[in-house]
Amino acid sequence: MTLFEQALVWHLVADWLLQNEWMQNKTNLLHPAAWVHSGIHLLGLLVLFPTWLALLVGLSHLLIDTRKPLIWWRTFFRQTQDPSNPASMHVAFWGDQVAHIAIIAIAVGVL
Repeated sequence: MTLFEQALVWHLVADWLLQNEWMQNKTNLLHPAAWVHSGIHLLGLLVLFPTWLALLVGLSHLLIDTRKPLIWWRTFFRQTQDPSNPASMHVAFWGDQVAHIAIIAIAVGVL
């Protein structure tokens, strides 16, 4: 597998298989769940990337998971945010995943 594929698989495992209900509190930087969840991501990233880059990607994961960058993005681009609109959930969910995957692609491109 390529480095991008390895990092993508790790992201999916950490975000889906290794995340539990308690980690839904990851949107609050003051809650330990935010740091535990991003720390899990960091562990795999340290195997794949140089330390400095793994730390940057892990930090970006932490910040994206606060939802604040994505709320700004959806507001700026006037994407749906109406909770009564089922499409809003999909836009928020996929925006989160696309942001994480784009950061991984940028990190691979840096090397």
